[in-house]
Amino acid sequence: MSTDYQKAREALGLRLRELRLNAPDGRLTGLQLAAILQWPNSSKVSKLELGRQTPTPDDLREWAEATGRPEAYDELASRLAGFESHIRSWRRTLANGFKPAHESLSGEIDRTRELWMWEESVIPGMVQTPDYARHVMTRYSELLSPASDIDEAVRARAKRQEWLYQPGHKLHVIMWEAALRSLICPPSVLAGQLDRLTGVIGMDTVELGVIPFTASMRIVPANGFWILDDRLVVAEDWHAELWLDDADNVALYLKVWRTLRESAVYGADAQNVINAARRALNAR
Repeated sequence: MSTDYQKAREALGLRLRELRLNAPDGRLTGLQLAAILQWPNSSKVSKLELGRQTPTPDDLREWAEATGRPEAYDELASRLAGFESHIRSWRRTLANGFKPAHESLSGEIDRTRELWMWEESVIPGMVQTPDYARHVMTRYSELLSPASDIDEAVRARAKRQEWLYQPGHKLHVIMWEAALRSLICPPSVLAGQLDRLTGVIGMDTVELGVIPFTASMRIVPANGFWILDDRLVVAEDWHAELWLDDADNVALYLKVWRTLRESAVYGADAQNVINAARRALNAR
């Protein structure tokens, strides 16, 4: 992924390599450093230096000490803190249009086997119809940054959904009933979107749950987020998108998702909630 987040991780990797090559007692090879650190997997050194893995604070402290530069830890920790909760400003991200932003996330999804998603007020992008997606993007464009490539972005989002039809993939999605009823598009478009939802309930790669308005909630149904395997969380707010890959945050968001799941209904019960929203459109 060619994001600011990844660039920051690669820059930290270069700094780690510099410390290894310029150790006061002489340059260390990756194997030598791994032995000093007592890391059973020597490939971890190269992964960290190439920005393919995010170090923990303990990794950084041990690295600084092993390379004879313990005073470098504060600098390394500061770099890590700067991108563990990396903020991708919507205004900056969308400056080049919606399509590049979609392709950036699609690259991460392509190497993902299992997705957990929560949305409180909009149908998740992985199961959106093109018409619905177009209206959602248009609303964001009007608010954040006028875009001329919405149709291209809609096609990119539709292509991303090919992921659902590949063996070995699994999408676990929960949405609040509000997402089924929010008229951010014409009623006819929302009707088509709800029909699409009923069609994915039977897919073997999709587990779709809905939290009815009447359900008891253990936590507030707040902002939407995606969890990619056990390595990355993408959370959205009005001003920015957050990419979080430290273990503690991933574990927290999984806990939030599982807590929300306790209030969700599935199968025929989910279909009934969707059908009720669909009938309400017919009555308008």
